Amino acid sequence: MKEIQVELGERSYPILIGKGLLNDSSLMNKFILSKQVMIVTNETIAPLYLDQLQQILGNRELQTTVLPDGEKYKTLDSMNEIITNMLSHRFSRNSCIVALGGGVIGDIAGFASACYQRGTDFLQLPTTLLAQVDSSVGGKTAVNHRLGKNMIGAFHQPVAVITDTNVLDTLDDRQLRAGLAEVIKYGLIRDHSFFEWLEENIGKLLGRNDKTLVYAIEKSCRNKADIVALDETESGIRALLNLGHTFGHAIETGLEYRDWLHGEAIATGMLMAADLSQRQRWLSHEDVERIKAILLKTDLPVTPPESISAINMRELMAVDKKAKDGQIFLVLLKSIGNAQVTDHFDNNLLAETLNSFCSGEEIV
Repeated sequence: MKEIQVELGERSYPILIGKGLLNDSSLMNKFILSKQVMIVTNETIAPLYLDQLQQILGNRELQTTVLPDGEKYKTLDSMNEIITNMLSHRFSRNSCIVALGGGVIGDIAGFASACYQRGTDFLQLPTTLLAQVDSSVGGKTAVNHRLGKNMIGAFHQPVAVITDTNVLDTLDDRQLRAGLAEVIKYGLIRDHSFFEWLEENIGKLLGRNDKTLVYAIEKSCRNKADIVALDETESGIRALLNLGHTFGHAIETGLEYRDWLHGEAIATGMLMAADLSQRQRWLSHEDVERIKAILLKTDLPVTPPESISAINMRELMAVDKKAKDGQIFLVLLKSIGNAQVTDHFDNNLLAETLNSFCSGEEIV
């Protein structure tokens, strides 16, 4: 078992990575101290792992909220279902919410935990690669609004992240590829040697080689843990983790959180960010082509859906958590492994990027 510590003072917690951890009752008992436990999962994961987890948790007051599967259900209504379930069973502030699922479940359950009686314990059991390498770590919890992604949320750190790599055996190929988009992101923003390793090993990752997957998960989590420890509430360096996200979130919002997975939107967003970086004369053409090549090899989309025009994208990007006083902030690349958060970009060049990537009505 690998262990990575997220250093946040009294809110510090471990990320534990290994095979068969969902079956480790002593590990669960170490972090779930409450007798009242609310398991939040979805209709896809429940048939696979819910019974197993309930047996491991043993003699506790267990309740379960099973939500529909998909980003479009990451809403206040879903969170309200969790809260109502807890109130109906008279859960106290000392209770614990356990998120058994991917990024959507982790975000909703974490936000419910942050809000219920002003905060309960919260344990992450991520079941997708994307959740294991990114969304389960760092305490960002939220739900979506029809006008913008993750616009309603809170920072609320878990007591631990327990990553059982065995669950990836039941993960479909599309979800695996979506998770790899976030893995690639870490190489792009701060770890050039990791990006080179990914170029060499992406085939093994797609082939689900155990040793290679564990290394990629551990390396990604270490990168994120280091950044979160320096900037818990995203007031500075943590914003680097949003490479491609302003573009990608605009795609997700434009699609009303249907059809595309989060990692797919982020893959396209990262290439768009790289394209703008090149137009700014920050990034070389050769590096843009390397980024495009690894995304294509991972079978990830590199252009937005035809239904979203350049004008749509620009309007949706303005509704972004990182925008300040109407000004968009973007994460752009100086080189592979060297990212920068900036509002000092040429809006005409942004328009060129959007026009070149999007079908339909262009910005003039």
